[in-house]
Amino acid sequence: MKVFPLALAFVAALTAIPSYAQNATALNAALANPSRPAADREADARRKPAETLDFFGIGPGMTVVDLVASGGYYTEVLSNAVGPRGKVYMQNAPSALQGERGERTAQAINERLAGGRLTNVERLNRDINDLGLPDNSLDGAVIALEYHEVYRSSDPQAESKFLAEMKRVLKPGGVLGVIDHAGNAGNDNGGMHRAELDKVLAGARAAGFIVDGTSDLLANPADDRSKTVFDGSIRGVTDQFIVKLRKP
Repeated sequence: MKVFPLALAFVAALTAIPSYAQNATALNAALANPSRPAADREADARRKPAETLDFFGIGPGMTVVDLVASGGYYTEVLSNAVGPRGKVYMQNAPSALQGERGERTAQAINERLAGGRLTNVERLNRDINDLGLPDNSLDGAVIALEYHEVYRSSDPQAESKFLAEMKRVLKPGGVLGVIDHAGNAGNDNGGMHRAELDKVLAGARAAGFIVDGTSDLLANPADDRSKTVFDGSIRGVTDQFIVKLRKP
């Protein structure tokens, strides 16, 4: 039987590219590093960051942004995921770094980045609707447990403005990964810091995004979605949805 060189080259190329499952396994190993904050490592079991980024398709060499990064749990996860050839923007609005709470956030950021330990991370103190990044410059963006804030805004166009900025900065085919506390239609989801999955999907489609899929990786049926996410009985273990959106 003849083996054509082109076929051999194709097989070699496939075997040279790590699968997403391999990326997730490698990322889990990296996240076990004791140099990460102990609180982060403890949170991994319930937040499943490696499996979540596997679902989003975020991996080595990519340029991504952690939106509303706060103290940077996901910033550091993304830093490990994209590796030394990749880059992570750590975005926080300037207003989020002011006042008593903002000072605590700023201190947490400084502690996380102290000593240049995350060399592929760049702070981005800009508003979420005005990132100041070039058009078509990002492979991915992640907004974790903060999407509901666009519905809490007094601006009725908050969601459409945010998604327009995402479409501007993402490359064609780039991914916007959304993780949020799940809410039920008819509830005061804004007051409970929750979001309705159907509403998120409808808004994304209206903005021209492709819904690449949803995941129940962080689902918790024991959360009946009737309580604020800060309620002690469900804090940290709320029912959460994951959505993968793609720019055409």
